[in-house]
Amino acid sequence: MVKVNYDLLPVKTHYFFFMAAMGPILPFLPVIGKQLGVSEVVMGLIMSVIPILFLFAKPIFGFILDYFQSHRKTVFLTLVVSTTVFSALLWLVPEYKLVPVQQQVACGSILNCTDQVALVDGIDCWVTLSGEKTAALRLAADNTSYCAESTVVCQLGSMVHVSCQKRGLGFYSSTTFWMFVVLLSAASIGYNVSNSVSDAICFDVLGAGNEKKYGQQRVWGTVGFGLSALVGGYCVDWWSGPSQVKDYTPAYFMAVVFTSIDLLCCTKLKLPVLPRSQNILKDVLKLVQTPSIATFLLFAAFIGICESFIIFFLFWYLEDLAVTTGAMGHIKLLQGLTVAAETLVGEIVFFPLSGRILRWVGYRHCLSLCFLAYTLRLGLLSLIQNPWWALAVELLQGPSYALSYTTIVAYAAAVSPPGTSATVQGVAAGVDDGLGYSVGSLMGGLLYRSLGGGLAFRVFSMFALACSISHWLLYVLFFRESTTGDQQSREKRNIYNPPKEASEMVVVAS
Repeated sequence: MVKVNYDLLPVKTHYFFFMAAMGPILPFLPVIGKQLGVSEVVMGLIMSVIPILFLFAKPIFGFILDYFQSHRKTVFLTLVVSTTVFSALLWLVPEYKLVPVQQQVACGSILNCTDQVALVDGIDCWVTLSGEKTAALRLAADNTSYCAESTVVCQLGSMVHVSCQKRGLGFYSSTTFWMFVVLLSAASIGYNVSNSVSDAICFDVLGAGNEKKYGQQRVWGTVGFGLSALVGGYCVDWWSGPSQVKDYTPAYFMAVVFTSIDLLCCTKLKLPVLPRSQNILKDVLKLVQTPSIATFLLFAAFIGICESFIIFFLFWYLEDLAVTTGAMGHIKLLQGLTVAAETLVGEIVFFPLSGRILRWVGYRHCLSLCFLAYTLRLGLLSLIQNPWWALAVELLQGPSYALSYTTIVAYAAAVSPPGTSATVQGVAAGVDDGLGYSVGSLMGGLLYRSLGGGLAFRVFSMFALACSISHWLLYVLFFRESTTGDQQSREKRNIYNPPKEASEMVVVAS
């Protein structure tokens, strides 16, 4: 008979429904922008600026939670609602009106085309032969032309008339673009701050010394995210019909419904009374200046660099592969299945196992292993020729993302001085998916544009391998095991036990 811990049930249900609300939208944000006409370089630039805001927003909201402890639940619920509101408002972003362009193109540059309209650099083009639209043409920004797939449509040396619909530079000053950027920014910041605050509250409910039980709670968010992404992807394909322009209305509807249920669940959440730090900022600053912890935070940022490239450009990469293999008709279903493989198989296994793995190898060596998992995952993605192959590769989401995420947040909880847990979580998350995501998305966009998807994934794979080796060497050669989070967690648990002393004592890393 399974014994239910009713004290932890509200935490589990919050993770499930909050992540279920984000599942149909969050993974698709970059390709929503792509459909509107945003290029990979501009998207990389956008996604490099937004995480910088995470770097500041997460510690700030963490500080607010630690300082106004009696209002923690109100702040928390406000963040959850705001995230969904900004995400759902993306439904109102209008399409940008295209400008017709006519020109003659030498047939020698047109080798392989099909009757499917392609999109490259914001320009939709097709070839007209004998007065009929017969083939898709990709027209690059420098007016050189090349084609998408594998049917020869004209003889070498002849001229063909090309009809194009062009977005042009005016797109980036349009209402469509800036409305998308503002809502994308607000939704992304809201989600990431809410996620960080959720983790802090989860560790508060678990209590000191129980950090390694985090994965057993967080796995329910994985279940919700994976299921809703899969169902949402299928519903978007079904709702859109045969059109290659996807209508995300079902995804926005699902987000509103699941958030409403989440709010009902969170009303049952009982937050414990915690000791309060007399000087939160001073205690946190002293903590992060410790060499071993500063090094851990640096490599947390490197984890963010690896993960951000997958988050922001995997679906972009799959759509590029789908164009060349004729799989665009079911691309949203494929992307939903990809998220399901990542979460319902990879994460659902490794989140519950993460506590045992951490007890076995420790926080530091565990992070070295996570970098190795990213090396393999990114390397295999660089080799796939068909987008459906990504389903098998993305099972490595478990030992890469799930295990590294648990390691970072559990370590932050273990070493945080009493009364500063939310602030320290904000700092750790800020360097991971703030600083790390910013650098990763900017470099990812530039590399993707200059090298192409396959080579860009290979470069990031080599970076992950270098991080794994250097991280392992640093901790073996320079840092003692006496400064691990396990020791500090035990010391902090002793302080939590006597309430009278808790407000007077602060434990920082050795």
